[in-house]
Amino acid sequence: MPARTILWMIFIFSIATQCPAQTTGNWKLEKMPTDLETDFALSALPSQLRSNATVYLLNPDKGYYISKQGSNGFVCFISRTEWEWAEFRQDVATPISYDAEGAKTIMPVYLDVAAMRSSGKYSPVQIRDTITARIKRGYYKAPSRPGISYMEAPMMRVYTSNDPKNNNVASVSMPHYMYYAPYLTYADLGIDSSSTQAPFLVNPDAMILGKKGPYTYAITPLNETETAKIRESGQALLKRLEDYKPYFKVEGAMNHNHQ
Repeated sequence: MPARTILWMIFIFSIATQCPAQTTGNWKLEKMPTDLETDFALSALPSQLRSNATVYLLNPDKGYYISKQGSNGFVCFISRTEWEWAEFRQDVATPISYDAEGAKTIMPVYLDVAAMRSSGKYSPVQIRDTITARIKRGYYKAPSRPGISYMEAPMMRVYTSNDPKNNNVASVSMPHYMYYAPYLTYADLGIDSSSTQAPFLVNPDAMILGKKGPYTYAITPLNETETAKIRESGQALLKRLEDYKPYFKVEGAMNHNHQ
């Protein structure tokens, strides 16, 4: 999910802590400490939504499970495998949240990918091809109404390009939120995809499908004041993440001019 926007902002503001891709046979993920994974997942959400949100944690042997059942319709989790890139890495960790519509239509893809990887029976390419085939035949549905995915965490370890042919990963800070925009393209917006002007779209699934993708998002970065507050309040969490794995260290901040 992370995306062309992230690549552009990294280029503009010279942000990167990149490392080589992991071997494709490295399917077994390490279990994050429960408290750390929980707090990291919840950081995706605005503070007022966290106490009543549903939290998914990852069991590396089975996939995601509900560790806390919420009541407000929002779910949050740490994405550890991005199926579009067709590789198994140990160092991808992206806090994501969805509202009720996203939990119903988009979250199942993450659940299935995690279950397939955890089984040890699928290669990264097999997972990519399975998910692609399911999308094409309508097994997975696009969101049926407008909705929102909050990604307000102070840090995320993500792919730096919307192109699955580019497998660079970086630890970056860009609190933002995303609106569901199924099948929307830059052409529909009347702008060139190489433009550095807003709005920004994320749609790596479209590149895999060779057509418009059902899981396109329109990204809005938080304004500078909100971003500064998140980074300040997240200092303790960032320190815990860095102590756990040094590659979580953010070497700089993605600033932006959206107000």
